[in-house]
Amino acid sequence: MKAQILGISIMIALFGITTTTFAQTRFDNTHPRRAEVNTRLAHQDARINHEVRHGEISRARAERLHREDHSVRNEERRMASRDHGHLTRRDDARLNRRENRVSRRID
Repeated sequence: MKAQILGISIMIALFGITTTTFAQTRFDNTHPRRAEVNTRLAHQDARINHEVRHGEISRARAERLHREDHSVRNEERRMASRDHGHLTRRDDARLNRRENRVSRRID
């Protein structure tokens, strides 16, 4: 009897943890600052691909720009992980500066 109660209470605890984690992750992905950064990265990725298709930049340069964008995305993830899935205003400003530098290199 005690084993059944213990088993049930463990299952309830695990269910509570996974539900909380799911809810937090869902909110974190839609956090306004993260959404802004990720949208900008997606637009820059499309711009790089457009420039390559039209022959305005070389494939090697496009690869470098994609690597820089990937680096910004990784930094965004690291910053968000430090603040429970959120970006602070300071983080957002830092990422925007980096994205601006990459954007200027695309044109």
